[in-house]
Amino acid sequence: MSYQDEEEQVGSFPKDFGYGDFEHESDGNRVSDDKPRILLMGLRRSGKSSIQKVVFHKMSPNETLFLESTNKIVKDDINNNSFVQFQIWDFPGQIDFFDPTFDSDMIFGGCGALVFVIDAQDDYVEALTKLNQTVTKAYKVNPRIKFEVFIHKVDGVSDDFKMESQRDIHSRATDDLLDAGLEGVHLNFHLTSIYDHSIFEAFSKVVQKLIPQLAALENLLNLFIHNSGIEKAFLFDVVSKIYIATDATPVDMQSYELCCDMIDVVIDLSCIYGSRDNPDVPAFDNQSSSIIKMNNSTVLYLREVNKFLALVCIIREESFSRQGVIDYNFLCFREAITQVFELRFKHQKLEAIEQDSDNLEDLQDFDREDVISSMKRFQD
Repeated sequence: MSYQDEEEQVGSFPKDFGYGDFEHESDGNRVSDDKPRILLMGLRRSGKSSIQKVVFHKMSPNETLFLESTNKIVKDDINNNSFVQFQIWDFPGQIDFFDPTFDSDMIFGGCGALVFVIDAQDDYVEALTKLNQTVTKAYKVNPRIKFEVFIHKVDGVSDDFKMESQRDIHSRATDDLLDAGLEGVHLNFHLTSIYDHSIFEAFSKVVQKLIPQLAALENLLNLFIHNSGIEKAFLFDVVSKIYIATDATPVDMQSYELCCDMIDVVIDLSCIYGSRDNPDVPAFDNQSSSIIKMNNSTVLYLREVNKFLALVCIIREESFSRQGVIDYNFLCFREAITQVFELRFKHQKLEAIEQDSDNLEDLQDFDREDVISSMKRFQD
């Protein structure tokens, strides 16, 4: 197998506003191979490389039409903050699991999630066969892998077609796994397209499963919105527009799209006007914030959490009259997030010293009392 490291920023997104080292990640002992991997698999021309370029490199969807087919494994290192750290391996569609040179233990052993992409507008019988082979091989090597199926290229088709395709693919894939004796394998299905925000939402759900501190983040967001009169809050990775956590209220696609568009507006305006006097100052810093008032008595409110994270809230206009309370609660929230960062960093250093993969499961059981205590100062 041949490998290729992918580092180039693509598209019109500012090249100096890409992934880089977070402040805690300067430790030379950290090795990128220790990060969880997300494997992108599927048949040729199913849209795997397009997904990677659009989500993580800000390529315009129309530009993906000129991408060549992937003929080797492309490794893409995502390293922007202490929560979003992983590698994406884009596999060629013609990969043969029965090839003697295919090292299943190495490929699937450190895998956190496997994303299999199916072209919904093509005959997916062959894709389902490949999916079954892939899941069977991967599950035998690493039963802890999260399996995600992207039913892709659903743009421009009717809702009935989307639902029928998802139902049919779900039914066939599940039956194939049962026939193979893999009753314990759970597949998650997502309808996606690079021409809308569905691909970002789907990848958000994939990435969240790789964050051991997700429960703590969700708890902090629940406390924050409850004490601030906020309708909905997202914790966004600004570069990719993936939300790494949200509160317990259901996610409305329209609300998510509004928050994504707000991030684009803030970054674009910051790059145009914010760095004019000093080009070395990043466009998104600890002073970044934005308020957008909608015509339906709703307010969108964005605050910077750290270099690559932003909190975007949806607030009713009457609740926003208590902005001072919201701002104070946000400072408490940001302090709590910092404590979660520090706690994760300590665990990472211990793991690097002990070199014991079994300790990864203990990350989910860490004591959250110190983090939650900083939220006690929330004002109602």
